[in-house]
Formats: sequence, C-alpha cells, structure tokens
Amino acid sequence: MKKKGGAGKAGKIVLFVILALIVLLFGGGFIYYQSIINSPQPKIDGELQAKGLRDSVEIIRDDSGVPHIYAKNMHDLYFAQGYTQAQDRWWQMEFFRKTCGGRIEELTGKKAGLVNTDIYLRSLGLYGVCQKEYDAWTPEQRAPLDAFSEGVNAYISDRSPAQLSVNYSILGLTGVKFKVDAWSPLDTLSFAKLMAWDLGLSRDPEVMRSRLYAVMEAEMAEQWLVPAWPLGYKPTILTDDDIQVIEKSAAAASTSASVPIGSLPTAPGMIYEVLVPDLTQITGGLEGTGSNSWVASGNMTAGGKALLANDPHLGIAQPSIWYEVGLHCTDDGTGRPFDVSGFTFASNPGVVSGHNNDIAWGTTNVYPDVNDQYMIKVNPENPLQYEWDGKWRDMTVRDETISFGNGKPPVTVKVRETHLGPITNDNKYDASTGQTAGFNNKDPLALHWTALEPSRISLAILGINSARNWEEFRSALQYWDVPSQSLIYADTQGNIGYQMPGKIPIRPANYTGQLPAPGWTSEYEWKGYIPYDLMPRAYNPARNYIVAANQEVAPPQYYEFLNQQLGPNVNANFGSKYNKWVYGYRSQRINELIKQLAPNTVLTYEVIQGDNKHLPADEVSPYLSGLKFDDPELSDARDWLLKWDRFCNEDSAQAALYNEFWMRLMHNLFQDQLGDAAKTDGLDKEMWAVNLLMQNPDDAWWDNIATADKKETRDDILAQSFKEGYAAAVTDMGKDRSQWKWGKLHKATFVSNPLGASGIAPLESLVNQGPVSLGGNTECVNNEMWYASKGNFSITLIPSMRMIVDMSDLGKSVGMNSTGQSGNPGNPWYGSMILPWAKVQYHPMPWTREQVEAGAAHKLLLNP
Repeated sequence: MKKKGGAGKAGKIVLFVILALIVLLFGGGFIYYQSIINSPQPKIDGELQAKGLRDSVEIIRDDSGVPHIYAKNMHDLYFAQGYTQAQDRWWQMEFFRKTCGGRIEELTGKKAGLVNTDIYLRSLGLYGVCQKEYDAWTPEQRAPLDAFSEGVNAYISDRSPAQLSVNYSILGLTGVKFKVDAWSPLDTLSFAKLMAWDLGLSRDPEVMRSRLYAVMEAEMAEQWLVPAWPLGYKPTILTDDDIQVIEKSAAAASTSASVPIGSLPTAPGMIYEVLVPDLTQITGGLEGTGSNSWVASGNMTAGGKALLANDPHLGIAQPSIWYEVGLHCTDDGTGRPFDVSGFTFASNPGVVSGHNNDIAWGTTNVYPDVNDQYMIKVNPENPLQYEWDGKWRDMTVRDETISFGNGKPPVTVKVRETHLGPITNDNKYDASTGQTAGFNNKDPLALHWTALEPSRISLAILGINSARNWEEFRSALQYWDVPSQSLIYADTQGNIGYQMPGKIPIRPANYTGQLPAPGWTSEYEWKGYIPYDLMPRAYNPARNYIVAANQEVAPPQYYEFLNQQLGPNVNANFGSKYNKWVYGYRSQRINELIKQLAPNTVLTYEVIQGDNKHLPADEVSPYLSGLKFDDPELSDARDWLLKWDRFCNEDSAQAALYNEFWMRLMHNLFQDQLGDAAKTDGLDKEMWAVNLLMQNPDDAWWDNIATADKKETRDDILAQSFKEGYAAAVTDMGKDRSQWKWGKLHKATFVSNPLGASGIAPLESLVNQGPVSLGGNTECVNNEMWYASKGNFSITLIPSMRMIVDMSDLGKSVGMNSTGQSGNPGNPWYGSMILPWAKVQYHPMPWTREQVEAGAAHKLLLNP
C-alpha cells in the first residue's frame, strides 16, 4: 500500500528500528509479538461481571462472531451492546472519536501531514455541537446513549491500553503516551458528524467550481463537473405518479422568504486558500460514495411478501465500518418484546440498517447541497469583526489546543466564528517553520453546514428500531436530519415505501449554492428548511417496487411543486439541476433485473447484488468500431474488445483491456484541460459526460491543449487512448490475451488506520488484509470503485456490507460484512468474511431464539 501523508519519515525510521529489534530478539521477539496480539482478545465464553448492569445478560455468538444479545430490560440491552462492540472494535471507536474531535495526533504523535487536519476538524467545533444536542434531549431520550456509554466504559475502564488494542502497544514504542478517556454519549453523537462529512461535505464542489472557472469557461467546466442529468434516459427514484400522490396529500407550506431576484456578485475566477483536509486515509475514498437499495412487494416475489436489499458503498477499511448484531429484550418498557437485527456502527447503539419483528429498512446516500461557503469581509481595524448588512458584527473566538501524544509542544490556535459558521481557512500550519499563519484576512471563508447545528439522528435510528408500521417509521424519520439519506421500507403486512428525510436548506431565489456567496449581506442567507411533509416519499407504488441507488430522487415536476408550495422568492431545488447526483447506471440495471428475474427470491436478489454488467461500456463501445489503426495488432485487439459481453467478471480479459483504455481516456480527454485545478477519477459523472461528448466530436474537451499546432477531435483521442491502453495491458499482463484477467489488476486491500498506512511492510502485513482480486467495477451493481487519478486499479470504495431481508420469513434473511466482526488483529474473525464477501456469498441472519441457539458457537453471561 502506497503511503499517504499520515506517517512521516522519522516515524518510519523509528518503527523500522523497533521492528528490527523485535526480529533480532528471536524467541523473545516472538513472545512479545504473541503478547501484544493476544492481550486485546476478549473473553466470549463463560461469565463476567460488569459493574452497572441491573440484571444478567446473555451474549450468544455464531461461528462468524456475530453476537445476539438477550437482556431483561432496555438499559441492560444497550449497556451490553456497548460492552460487546468495545470488545470487538475498541480501536475503531477510539480512532473515529479522535478524528471527529481533531485529536488524531494524540494517538499518532505529531505528524506534519496531520497538523492541518486536526486544526481544521477542531475549527468545526463538532463536540460543542454534540454537547448542545445532548443537552436538548430529555432524560428518556438520553437513556440509550447513557447505557451504551456505561457498557463501553465497563469494558475499557479496568484494562490497560495494551489490553485494548495492539495499536497502543506498537505506537507506544514510538514514544506516544496514552490515556484512554472514558466513552461519552458525545463520542457516539460525533460519529454522525463524521458520516455527514463522508457522505456530503467531502464532495462539496463550490471551491472546486471557482478554481475551474479560473482556467476555463463556466459552460465547459460544468460539462465535466455536473453534466446534465440523464432525465428520460435513467430512472429517478420517484416517478411522476409518485409526485402526484405527494401533491394531493400536501398542505400548502408557509414561508417568510422574501428577497429580490438578482445576480450573484461572486468572483468565480478567484482561487481560495482552502484548508479542507484529505481524509481519504481515514475514511477511504470519498468521491462517488453511494449505495444500492431496493424493495419489491409480494406481487413481484415468490414468497408473496416483500423482499428488501441494501448494500452501502463506502471507503474500504479494516475493519469494516459496519458491525452486525442482534438485540433482544423481553420488555421494551411498554410490555412488548423488543427484537432487532442488522448492521450498525461500532460507536452507536441500536441498528442502522436491518429489521425488527414488523418492518425492515435500508439506507442509501442522497446528494442535496446542505452546506455553503460564505466570503467574509473582515474589519481592517479589528480582525474579530466582520461586515453584515452594512454594520460590523463581533465574531465569537475560542482557543483550541492541538496536543501530540509523543510529547511535542502543543499548538494553540484561535478559531473565529460568525453567525453563518466558523472560518475554516484560518491557521494554516507550515511544517517547515512549525508555525501557524494565524488569521487569514485575505480570503476568509465561513462554512454554513447543517451538521454544525444540533442534530437528532440518533433518536431517529432508535425510533425506527421500535417502529411497527409505516406511520411509526415515518414519524421516527422526522428526527433524521443529518446526513440526509434515502430509506426504503417493507413490513410483514405486505407494504413497501420510500422516504427521504433530512434538513434541506431553502435558499433565496437568486442563489443556488454553487459558488461561494457574499457573507456580508443577508441577501444570500438561508430562509429555513424544507418541511418534512414536503420531502420525497412513496408508499405502495403501482409498479410494486422501488429502487434507490443514489440517482436523482425525483423528476422536475417535484421541484416545481416544491417551489410552488414554499412561495415565490425562494429556491428549494436540491435536485440535479444544481447538485451532483450519481448518474443512474446502477439504478438502471437494478430496474432491469428486478423485472427480468421476477418472481424474486433471496437468490435472485443475490444475483442482482453481484451483477457485474458495466452499462457505461454500452455507450462507449460503438464509437470504437470506426477507429482506424495503422497497426493491425491494434485493429485486432479493438475487434476482439467489441465482442465483449460488457461483464466485468474477475476472469474477464476484455474487461481488463477496456479499463486500461478508460483510464487513459480520462487522462487524455479531461486531465490535460483540468491541470492542477481538479482530478478526473473516471466515475459516474465522467461516464455520462463522455456519453454526451461522444455526440459532439469537435467539442473543445477533445482537443489536446499540449499540441498547439493541431486541434484533436473525438476519434483522435479515442484512438490515442486505445493505443495507450492496449500497450499498458501488454505491460501489465503480457502479450498472451488468454492470460489476461480483470482481477489481476483490480484488487482490494483492507487498510487499518493508522498502522496499516505506515509504509512499513511487516507492520502493514500485521494489521491489513488482502490484496484480494475482484470482479465488478465502478457503477456496476457490484460497485467496486477505483480512481483513474491514482494511475492504478486499486479499489477505493466497496459494497461495505450486503443484506437481504425476506419479510415472508425473517429467519431466511441473509447478509455478509466486508471484513469480519473483530477489529483485533490476530482474532479469527478479523478478516474471516473477506473471501466470501468477495465471492458475493452470504451467511444466514438467524432471527428466532431457536435459530440463534442452533447456530451458537460461544456464550457469555454478563452479570451485575
């Protein structure tokens, strides 16, 4: 794994010396190795005492390590969930909370490449927002988070760092000193902020758009950045019929928005000083983050009841971001039993995607623009004041101290906040001098982001877990604010549904949110949020199925209706007109297959989740047929490629050649024009942009700007890219095409942070898993994504878990995580699911107590 900016050269040398000493110790080194590996392994059989429990709790694990927890009261259920998840995933929980808090270097020691990351994250003030959230909740609402935290602390409180994770042991050898803080409900709440970053803020194009406008015409930039969405060619989540149902049921919403319509006086050619960190080393790849989900009613299934599928596409990581769990309580406090099963995050109580006795649900990302950058005018006489509507307004200032686990002197910065949000491009750190730049009064930008306001998403998740029908499901989703998602629904009564919740800004009519806005006038300030009852939804549509795979959520009719409801002088269009949604290839293929394979079963859903058909190749291949090559070998290779069935299976030789060609096409078509302003990754937006550009062979994008004496056209660039792609395939796999395989190039390595990105092979082999050869491709349903800008086919985002729920018999539901239950290297469940996941295989998700007992491999009794 190529090292990124996390670990510095000095850190590498220190770790190398340490490892060398261990190896030289022979027997002693082996004993030490076994000690640091074995110490964190949890006890999962027999009995343990846990201070804080009110009654005994039973934890039954199957042979994959998946726990089902049985408690007699809800406090103990969430307590035991926290205890169990800390047993298996403590380091992941620790690393994520330090990331959210801008405290990564308390774990790694001072690293030049991380100081600005910690400063930026600290400037957001996420924990302060979380404190406001927690303070606003009632004791009853806080109770699950409190109990979960008690359980986590019951596990970690009497254990040394070495007994919690091998990461502490190895990082400790570099001089890092650890004090393991108690887990807090704020740590749980902060994780939602990190997910909001991963699923939304990380892909915000405002500043990139400004950079592009500085090097090319706006119209040309938009052809690459946000090409026109393929309305009429790819299916939206909701149809015109669904919108008519919303229109009939909606009451007119009132709004006080009233602003004059005018042009945006921004400076589109300005290059802003931006300090947004690259978190790909922590969260995996960000661009293209998405998911698949779909649900079909009993009219399209063999069992006569709904089938629901979900596979979220997130950054590849070791361990997986997901944790599979079953939660069971004899009394939920109302006299009813509580049972829920599915996938959650290690930092969270409850289940994020799964089912209970009555309903099932799955989640996918949506892409409304929920953050804006505002240009701030600072008072030249007072750097702690900014202009607002012709007057100077005081900023709020707070001190933030970045501490380093290896004892280096701390760095203290002052964070300025406006009423719009914090200024995020102050305090740039210069590694060469060890100093920060302080206030940036040249081009300060304030971030207005929904995640910087108190959120209630944890209440939504816990509410869904208890919901028994569509009405209760929708009622719980009123609290799902950040990050906004698509949620699909099914119940045992035969109903299916879809709901998009979230806090979506209502902007003034003269502002689309596409460029940084003037932050000195209320003319561009948000006017509120779209009312929940006007948000997209569907219930039992006549087509008998719903597919949500990150595509545009609704046709234009919906946004016209929305603006009519909200009044004349506002802009509530959060669709593809102003935002980048995924361009619909996966949703198109799922729509095709769900109809072709009906009546559907769990097995047909497995086929769909593992489908490797690459629809973008259908759009590109016809344009290759007319290319003229002087070299007959190239003509033969092109003709051979055109016989390809378009399936990117692991053993496909033609898929390997096509993707070698595609990588070169991205460089030759886009990167020469983009220069340093942006990277082209060859994802869905480029796929649709290429399809549109193919229809205009003389478009300016086809010209190679490096050849001043010639203007290239489409066929020139296609021929050049195919020639280079073929040469690369020969270099990578030899001349014999019978030996070519897509899986030889397309591989997944599961990297554990931070040791797995150290650049030290023995250390990385201890904590990382893979590489594993895979089929699939970017925008196949089996969405194994790679970035062309990297220059290789290493997989960056994956279906992070797969789940299929059968409402005719919940005990027949299946799932598979992408790594394993454990986050402890050396544990048999550390990577035990990788190979079956890679083959798109599944394990049962037992539901009844009898099924859980039948599959029991380990039993632990927790006593007060």
